[in-house]
Amino acid sequence: MNGRYEWQKTKLELVSEIKKLGFPESLGNEIAVNLGSPKAMERMIAYLRYVKPYKAELIVDEMLAICSDIDRWHKKKMSEAANASYNEMLEEGL
Repeated sequence: MNGRYEWQKTKLELVSEIKKLGFPESLGNEIAVNLGSPKAMERMIAYLRYVKPYKAELIVDEMLAICSDIDRWHKKKMSEAANASYNEMLEEGL
């Protein structure tokens, strides 16, 4: 599936879920942009369907939590790659 198509499709689904809860479309658009990826938006959609938050602040808090998890994962992967390079250098020598 085309990445741009998948992003747009998931964004529309996210916006639809936010509108179903009575929030403006603009909130959904901003949440989608901040989450950035279809996978992150799918996490948010699952949250919206399961929790059915009644305040916009709860939606934004969840968005920030998802973004924080993604950032933590990226840092972990960077650290693992750096550690692997360091170990390789130790094994092969300078």
